[in-house]
Amino acid sequence: MSFKFSLLTIFAISTFAIHNGMAETKKIHLDVFKSPTCGCCNEWIKHMEERGFETTISHPDNLNALKIDKGISTRYQSCHTGVTKEGYVFEGHVPAKHVRAFLESPPAGSIGLSVPGMPVGSPGMEVGSKFMRYEVILLNADGSKEVFAQVNDKEAQY
Repeated sequence: MSFKFSLLTIFAISTFAIHNGMAETKKIHLDVFKSPTCGCCNEWIKHMEERGFETTISHPDNLNALKIDKGISTRYQSCHTGVTKEGYVFEGHVPAKHVRAFLESPPAGSIGLSVPGMPVGSPGMEVGSKFMRYEVILLNADGSKEVFAQVNDKEAQY
């Protein structure tokens, strides 16, 4: 096989991979804090890992205290908390695409995102074809919040 043919083959495969969304994206590590018995948390972790995230799972003795310590008000808490090395928090069933969008350009004064409660149909909370609209909330260090994204249908999460 000629050198020229090898280069053309590599170029063609690379172009195909990039065009079809198969180019490797930068791995983002999340420390995930959860209860050892929560199955939906495991499903959310699977959602994240399938989309290029790396996770380390911990089961703290006092999960609620950890959430408060990270600045997550009780009204925005859910069943698990993901934390980046920079300290940004992702509370509950936040879709991977919104975590990535946040991390690409974190809004000034923000600490992360939350999907309060456990909306049916959100990543990790799938129940057949059932889906409940929900908001992804931007959490700010001063305790305020804003809507970061409105998720109106199941497909909009991916």
